[in-house]
Amino acid sequence: MRRLWPLTVRGTGALILALTCFVMASEFGVSELMYFGILLLAVIVASVASLYLSRRSDVVTRSLAPDVATVGRESLVSVTVGVRTALPTPPGVWSDALPKGLRGKPGGIFPALSSGLRRNERVVELSYVITGALRGVHRIGPLSVRSTDPFGLARRQTVFGERTPVTVAPALIDLPPLTDFAGETGGTLHTTTNQLGQGADNLVARPYSPGDSMRRIHWRATAHRDELMVRQEEQESTPEASVVIDRGVLRWSTEAMQAPGTDPGFEAAVSACVSAVARLVHDGYAVEVIDSDGTMLAARIDGGDMAEVEAMLGHFATITARRDDDLTRLTRLFAGVMTGPVILIVGRFDASDAQAIAPVVHHSSLPMLFAVSPIGDALDRAADSGWRVGAIDPDGDLAAAWANAVGRGVSHVIA
Repeated sequence: MRRLWPLTVRGTGALILALTCFVMASEFGVSELMYFGILLLAVIVASVASLYLSRRSDVVTRSLAPDVATVGRESLVSVTVGVRTALPTPPGVWSDALPKGLRGKPGGIFPALSSGLRRNERVVELSYVITGALRGVHRIGPLSVRSTDPFGLARRQTVFGERTPVTVAPALIDLPPLTDFAGETGGTLHTTTNQLGQGADNLVARPYSPGDSMRRIHWRATAHRDELMVRQEEQESTPEASVVIDRGVLRWSTEAMQAPGTDPGFEAAVSACVSAVARLVHDGYAVEVIDSDGTMLAARIDGGDMAEVEAMLGHFATITARRDDDLTRLTRLFAGVMTGPVILIVGRFDASDAQAIAPVVHHSSLPMLFAVSPIGDALDRAADSGWRVGAIDPDGDLAAAWANAVGRGVSHVIA
């Protein structure tokens, strides 16, 4: 907003003194006081004019590096201010308004500008660092610049109304790798060989072609056919994993359905979801992210494609809870298939839920369950059926819960 009164305390005092000089000159007939009052008033008017007639800004633009902010991580905001001025302008103090979803100290010294008679526009570059506080889309701005004249008599606060939306993605936690458990999870280092029988003697052989490795020669088939034969090529498998987050509002607070960043428990679950995806993709798994009703929440991400993980973070910046509760129907999604790790993240979780999802264990090489609000012995019941379980606290250590669940099978330590 713009200040209605353009004078500082010093300027206001000078104005009062000038008026007092006029009154005293009239009462006592001292002409010198009249001249002094006129001079003082002229200085005040010149000070105000130097501020209000000198600077005009056309546009304010902002850019963010990286483009998507993340909860708990810093991002650099660059502000470009286009200024048109016919007269030199004094330095000032600038500040940028931040919403509650962002933290930072956006302010500093706005530089003085020389006369712009020869050029149409001057560009002022400003920057500051912000940290994501709440997931969602937040708007930065407006930008305000407060300046005073060289005598400190007048002040001007100019507000530039442009506001810039900033996407704040959920917190991404670095989780321990699954590579140590590749033998039981179908990890990335495994290869499979197409076989028509049992043992190396039954491998399919084909004639040698230029470029084939000599190490792949099938000597028994070569002796039998009297020509060089090579074993069938090994083909690397593509291990797959699924990350499931249950968004049913009955398992969260009603605020989780209204706007992102409002329910701490749901925020912890979303953070756990994207962190699990990042870990699995980094370990080489092809990952699909779904809701408990089967809705795809992100396109399938190939193993090692961390660029797609970054893109997924932007999508999860605005995800909220939904009305229906479909956790008990989760078994239908995995019926008749066998997959790698299945990471299930839920809110409220009771014994009946543990019984309902027990069959999923038989369709996953590494079933992992994380609950934000487990009730009673629900996690123990799930562990008894084969799930590796952990409890997530919004203020706790997700990486510790993940490590305990993977390494021990059951984590009774609150994250």
